[in-house]
This record gives sequence, C-alpha cells and structure tokens, in this order.
Amino acid sequence: MGYWKTKVLPTIKKVFENKNSVKKAAAAEACKSFDESKESYDKEFEEKKGELQVKVVEIYEASSAEIKTLVKERKEAGLKKYSAAVHKFLEELAKIEFPGSKPVSEASSKYGPAYVSGPVFFVFEKVSTFIVTEEKVVVEPTPPEANQPKQKRRNEFRKRKGDSDRTREERREEDEILDVKKEEEEVVGGREEGRA
Repeated sequence: MGYWKTKVLPTIKKVFENKNSVKKAAAAEACKSFDESKESYDKEFEEKKGELQVKVVEIYEASSAEIKTLVKERKEAGLKKYSAAVHKFLEELAKIEFPGSKPVSEASSKYGPAYVSGPVFFVFEKVSTFIVTEEKVVVEPTPPEANQPKQKRRNEFRKRKGDSDRTREERREEDEILDVKKEEEEVVGGREEGRA
C-alpha cells in the first residue's frame, strides 16, 4: 500500500490535474481586479479622449483586418483564434498609455487574451468609440424577370422607331403587336419542329 501512495497515486494525480485550472483561477483574479478599477479607467478615458483619438485611429488603421473585426464585433472565438494579433494590438495601445490597456496587456501576456476576455473587450469597446463605422448598404440583387427577352425586344423596337415622345397607349398597342408576333413565331416554330 505504501508504494501506491508514494509512487502511483501522485503520478495519476499529475496526469489528471488540469494545469489550466490554475491559469483560469489566476486570470479570474486579474479580471476581478480590473473590474474594480473600471471606473477610474472610464474617468481617465474621458479626460484623455481628445489627445488619444488620433493615436488610436492610427494604431487601428495599421492593424490587421482580424483586429478591426474584433474591435467592431467582439467575439471570444476571435480572441482565441487571433491571440497573438490581439496581444500585439494591446501592446500598441499600452505604448500610447491608453486607459486600462497596460494591465490588460500584462494579463493577456500571462494568461492569454481568451482568459481575460472581459477586460480585453472593455478596451476594445473604448477603442471602438474612436472608429467611424461605415454602414453597409445591402443591395439586394434583382431577380431576373421571366419576360426579360420580351422587354429587350420592345426596347429595341422603340429605339428603332425613335418614339420617345409616344404615349403610353401607343406603346401598349405596339407591345400587343409584338406579343402577337412572338406567339405566331412560337406556333410556326413548333410546326416546323414537328415536321422535322
């Protein structure tokens, strides 16, 4: 029994002991201390807002597309995927003394940005106030109309006639004539195919 307690059991505990649990606990403590000082960071941010804007926009524009997306749309999966880029961005913000960025950068380097996502997103939220977002105008593609060839023929007919001054009724009459001609072509074409 002594052998099990001294040799085997400690080895089994090492295998099943999760090293990340220690890391998570330390990261949670860092997040808690950051949360306690959020108000002071908010005040400092409001005081320095004017002088920080140009520097922050410059850093933001120089950053990668992934960081720009994360600043606008904060998602934890992005923090995990682009952790190196996030840490680099936080370091750049710490260099210009952006409020709260230095402790977040330090925590990010120790534990990884994904473990301190709350403070990272707080900094990203403050950065996003300087960024002008362009609203995307969604242009819905128009569905191809079933009678598009018919309309094309009508337009060509009108161009040949030079009838820009014609009334609607005259155009309707011409459209009816074109429709009748098209139907006749289809009937004649169907007869010729039937003979072949």
